[in-house]
Amino acid sequence: MRMVVLIALLIFSTFTVAQEKTDKKLQKKIEPLIKNFNGKIGLFVKNLSNGRTVSINADSIFPTASMVKIPILIGIMHKIHKGEISYRQEFPYRDSLLYAGVDILGSFKQDEKIEVSKMMMLMLTMSDNTASLWLQSLAGTGTRINELLDSIGMVHTRVNSRTPGRDTNRTLYGWGQTTPREMAHLLEKMYKGELISKASSDWMIRLLGRNFWDEVSISQVPPTVFIASKNGAVNNSRSEVLLVMAPHRPYVFCIATNHIRDESWAESNEAWKLTRELSALLWNYFEPRSKWKPNSL
Repeated sequence: MRMVVLIALLIFSTFTVAQEKTDKKLQKKIEPLIKNFNGKIGLFVKNLSNGRTVSINADSIFPTASMVKIPILIGIMHKIHKGEISYRQEFPYRDSLLYAGVDILGSFKQDEKIEVSKMMMLMLTMSDNTASLWLQSLAGTGTRINELLDSIGMVHTRVNSRTPGRDTNRTLYGWGQTTPREMAHLLEKMYKGELISKASSDWMIRLLGRNFWDEVSISQVPPTVFIASKNGAVNNSRSEVLLVMAPHRPYVFCIATNHIRDESWAESNEAWKLTRELSALLWNYFEPRSKWKPNSL
């Protein structure tokens, strides 16, 4: 039965790709920007008004880094939708949950209580790993999240960490894996109200609109424009996915990288610099009459 489902999903995915029409003008603008990039790169862009796309290595698998928190969000939101967990339900923190680092939740005391809603805020806004791993377990493990992803047509997007049978994938990709096309499609499904339910989709978009890490793609879009986003970064991989509610042509955009030569964490990192340039290009392409220019502090 599982093989039949996987074959059906692959057929559906192939059909969807075949139906997409390429925005050749935009693709010609993007290609020169990325041709000399020192690393593996993939991207997917979709104009949500007319459906035209740009796909460059869009079906190659990349590490998610913290973009994996979108699948975790879907998993916990599905539990809330089914009434198995409440958005305002409180759980006691345990020291054993700590993921060493600079997480806010990791500063909690043993047995101090926190609402699921606040865990979700920390996971998506601050990219708090302790909150994220706790929510992954509350969502019913990575296996259950992966089954949910299967059910909505995601063939390659998976949670690997703390998920039985995915040790090899974790070695290759880390906490999670995805493709630029699939990660962008998750936000598109939310935009269309197709993920879990219309109410759940709207809720998830609102939660993803509070990203603290706004120095890269978000910095190239006017602050008056709503953006739902999640970024991820580890030493050799920097990635980001956005839903940009541009006034005339809303769009989704995902860039993913791997094996990057520049592993620095400075603002000038090659992958981050390229991502800002792509984001600026897209904003000006979809909103050519905009006079707004990015500012720096």
